[in-house]
This record gives sequence, structure tokens and C-alpha cells, in this order.
Amino acid sequence: MKSLYLLPLVFLLAGASPAVAQDVRYNFDKDANFAGFKTYKWVVLKDASKLNDLVDKQIRDAVDAELTKKGLTKSDADGADLYIGYQAGVGTEKQYTSFDSGWGYGPGWGHGWYGAGGGGMTTGTTSTIYIGQLALDMYQASAKSLVWRGTATKTLDTDAKPEKQQKNLAKAVAKMLKNYPPKKE
Repeated sequence: MKSLYLLPLVFLLAGASPAVAQDVRYNFDKDANFAGFKTYKWVVLKDASKLNDLVDKQIRDAVDAELTKKGLTKSDADGADLYIGYQAGVGTEKQYTSFDSGWGYGPGWGHGWYGAGGGGMTTGTTSTIYIGQLALDMYQASAKSLVWRGTATKTLDTDAKPEKQQKNLAKAVAKMLKNYPPKKE
């Protein structure tokens, strides 16, 4: 008799779980040599919304921890194999349009990755970042081209308690980077 009452509860919980689950997706350049990437450097994507310092540090720490597990080493040198940047939507819908490579002529040459300087080549793609979504981009430094992009929804919730925010973020980043480096088919 008890099992008769529990059955509807089980179905209710099973049906509700996909509604709150994080959706993680990724895409990559099938021609990129991911085995050759050993180092990475953080860059700020031009026109990406700036998050507060605490959330920025939490995102970077979560990504650093997962990339270390994958055998990548963080570097501050411009000669890193990958440039990594992120964008996130925490308050309203966000639009990413481009990044400035900083390669070119004129004042600020070589500093365009940070949004300063001029004369650089601007490239990128347009996509929408939704509230609570985190998008992580990896650019091959030598070619200045996007080689990997992952997104996770229901990741950033500024109304949640700090412990819950950190747990959701770590879980999302781990899921996002689960299949990095991607397997060649």
C-alpha cells in the first residue's frame, strides 16, 4: 500500500529534475591539435560584461582547477598555447559580438586582448548569453582563432547563498570540461 503512494512522488520528482538541471554544451574545431596545447593564459574578451571581483575569481578558480586536471598549465606569458576568456549573464540577457586581437599598428599595439589599444584586427562570432549562463572560449594563440567553446546554463545565480553559488559553478565547469580535450572521431 505504501508503494502505491510513493509511485506518484517518484514520477513527480523524476519529471521535475530535468527542469532544474544544468544544460552543458560544447563545440570545437575538428582540425585543431588539442594534444599540442599545454599552456593557457586568461584574457578579457572585448565587450564582455564585467562581473564583480568575487564571481570573477570563483569562475577562474573553477576553470583553473579543471584545466589542471586535464594537464594544462596556467601562464602569464603571451607565448601560451591557448588564450581563454569567458562571458556570463547574471542580470540580463548579454550579447557577445567580437574580440580585438591587438595585432596591428598604432598606439596600444599588442594590448588589444585587454580591450585597450587600437589598430588591431577584430574578429569573433555573435551569440546570446542568457541569464545564469557561463560561456568559456578557448582561442589558439598562434592562429588567433576560436578552437573550443563550452556553455553551461543555470550556473550563476546571484540570489543563491555563496556556498550554493560555488557548488553550482564547480559542477557546471566540471561538466563543461568533461570532454576536453575532445576526442577525434
